[in-house]
Amino acid sequence: MEHEEIRRLARLMEELGLAELELEDETSRVKLVRAVAGAAGRPAPGAIAPREAGGGSDPADAEDEIPPGLGAIRSPMVGTFWRAPSPDAPPFVSPGDVVEPGAVLGLVEAMKTMNEVVAETSGRIVSVRPENGAPVEYGTVLFLVEPVG
Repeated sequence: MEHEEIRRLARLMEELGLAELELEDETSRVKLVRAVAGAAGRPAPGAIAPREAGGGSDPADAEDEIPPGLGAIRSPMVGTFWRAPSPDAPPFVSPGDVVEPGAVLGLVEAMKTMNEVVAETSGRIVSVRPENGAPVEYGTVLFLVEPVG
């Protein structure tokens, strides 16, 4: 299956509000999964998810601990996290930067396709969690963000 066809399917999923799509033919099989606001308690991709009061402290989620008053921007998929569009380019954002909705914050590479991580709301970047080039899972905290007016 060609990359453009996969992108077309991802756009179709978004338009139809589908959370999951799986296709198989004689030569290939593809399963697309995307976060849907309100689905399974996961935020939409790139959304700032504020920490809930009294949030659990599951040891498996220790690296996902969100300090009070901050939000998290999580990975929308499994892949490799990139802070910049190319190795010699500056990072999209750094701690202290204020971002507006639609700002590209980073990339998650999956199946040789670069997928933008985009801010859904305004905020100040407090930290970037994964190292450049690190593997990330669906829901991995990529950025800690302080909401701004």
